[in-house]
Amino acid sequence: MTESGPSQLPELAAWAASQLPRLIDQACAATVERIPFYRDGSVVDGPELRRSVDENLRFLIAAIGRPASLPLDLAAPSATGRRRAHQGAPLPEVLQCYRLVFTTLWDALLAHTGDNRLPAAAEALLAAAGRIFQLTDQHAIALTEAYRAATAELMRARQARRSALVEALLTGYPGPEAAPWEAAEFLGLHRDGVLVVVAADTRGLAEASLPDVEKRLEDQGIVSGWRLTPAQQLGVVSLQEDRYDKMLTVLRATARARTGLSPAYASVHDTPRALRLAQAALAGLPTGRAQVREFDPSPLAALMVYESDERRRLTTKVLGPVLGLPMDDRATLLETLNAYLDNAGSAERAAEVLHCHANTVRYRLRRIQELTGRSLADPHGVAELAAAAFAVRLEGAGG
Repeated sequence: MTESGPSQLPELAAWAASQLPRLIDQACAATVERIPFYRDGSVVDGPELRRSVDENLRFLIAAIGRPASLPLDLAAPSATGRRRAHQGAPLPEVLQCYRLVFTTLWDALLAHTGDNRLPAAAEALLAAAGRIFQLTDQHAIALTEAYRAATAELMRARQARRSALVEALLTGYPGPEAAPWEAAEFLGLHRDGVLVVVAADTRGLAEASLPDVEKRLEDQGIVSGWRLTPAQQLGVVSLQEDRYDKMLTVLRATARARTGLSPAYASVHDTPRALRLAQAALAGLPTGRAQVREFDPSPLAALMVYESDERRRLTTKVLGPVLGLPMDDRATLLETLNAYLDNAGSAERAAEVLHCHANTVRYRLRRIQELTGRSLADPHGVAELAAAAFAVRLEGAGG
């Protein structure tokens, strides 16, 4: 390169600056033509695209005309990256737009030096090509880093907001100027489906026991929102009824700790009640077992959750003598009573379930009647025994 070569770069930069309106037009036209995202203008309209191209061209022109020893001012590409992240523009398209801006400037500089027979300027431009491509890389890196940082901030803010909205639904207090259905809409929960509340123990110190559950459910077309507390991971799941089994499959494959599910419900206003039922289902599982348990859909089960003191009085008053027996004897009688009640009061069908003779079932039932003073032939006695047996079962494994 001749001695005068480097001195030609500032002159080329000055010429490019004088051609800025034309270069902006060319770069914008190429961007709209080649990148469909910018074509419809729904996210980045024409004036916004033009401002961005103007900023980036000025950055490139200024960088070409300055000595290599001076540090680059990367404010423009960083601002573009942040702005596009907030607009939701895809990063590959943003970088492609930037490459078109650089290509427009590079082609114009080459054409200018060739058409005007400026060998020294052309030599300087080609000799400095490595530095020019390096500064474009630095520009692209600054844009990408700013984009990703802004995207991470937006994701954290989005997750924080979603967590707060889930909390609003679970507590029934969405805020002074909002209703529960508004929180549900922000979360994307369907109005025409059913809802299920999920409660799972955390692992360690506030570590999710249903990792990536929102994404896994989303892959099955199921919308959900989640909140992590020190003790539990809580979620509100929205789904069509025909996808209930898919939800169960995902939860069972994901669960790393005890997990309880509420019955499906229709109104978002019932979410606080559903949370209590999901937590009751969780509490009925043995500690330390990674298992998913659905809450019993019977209205009697929900009643006993809400009237826990009365539930305890009921079990003590009705089944107290049975519960006072040695463990094996007590378990046998309770198992027999539950089998009898679950099989429409048929000793024969209960015997099939228990793998014993029907007379054995009848003998055990007589013992229960004698111990409790309640007859299975009396509707009132049946009601009290059934409710008490249900209450004992609701306490979960281990009683």
